[in-house]
Amino acid sequence: MGCCSGRCSLVFLCAVQLMVALERQVFDFLGYQWAPILANFFHIIVVILGLFGTIQYRPRYIVVYIIWTALWVAWNVFIICFYLDVGSLNKDSDLLTFNLSAHHSWWREHGPGCERREVSPSADSQAYISVKGCLLEYQYIEVLHSGFQILISLLGFVYACYVVSAITEEEDSFDFIGGFDPFPLYHVNEKPSHLLLKPMHLST
Repeated sequence: MGCCSGRCSLVFLCAVQLMVALERQVFDFLGYQWAPILANFFHIIVVILGLFGTIQYRPRYIVVYIIWTALWVAWNVFIICFYLDVGSLNKDSDLLTFNLSAHHSWWREHGPGCERREVSPSADSQAYISVKGCLLEYQYIEVLHSGFQILISLLGFVYACYVVSAITEEEDSFDFIGGFDPFPLYHVNEKPSHLLLKPMHLST
């Protein structure tokens, strides 16, 4: 019963992770954030693998999910530090685009309440985008995204460890009952039965 409830909870968490990862992937594509796009891609694959392993009782797949979940939490911690300018990190840098473009988070210009205005260029400058009136700055939206990812990933990590231990215990108990019994349940007598045939004498 406990294993079943743990599996159901893990399946639900994996489904939530898939939906959130797909949503994040869409906005990272819109912002041309290539490093998060690759990370989201691998995350989606491993979550599907963990979901399959949970449904099909494949603990090895769930272990892969557990290992990746730890890496995914570390990645999201890095994203939070990046957007909060922790240490030498700078949210205005092109680190997440591999220095291939000057694009930034999609939420920078399309956040809630943001007014996007294109300023016409002067003789000595280029055109640029002016964004004002945002109800929530884009870096905090990214931080909230990563924080939610960390939360559901930690829950998934805990439930995945529980499911793996439960499946392993069930397999061990099954092997003990059926594999180490010196006397099988259905004992077949291998000795052939011999019929004694005696000659019959007919009396006249």
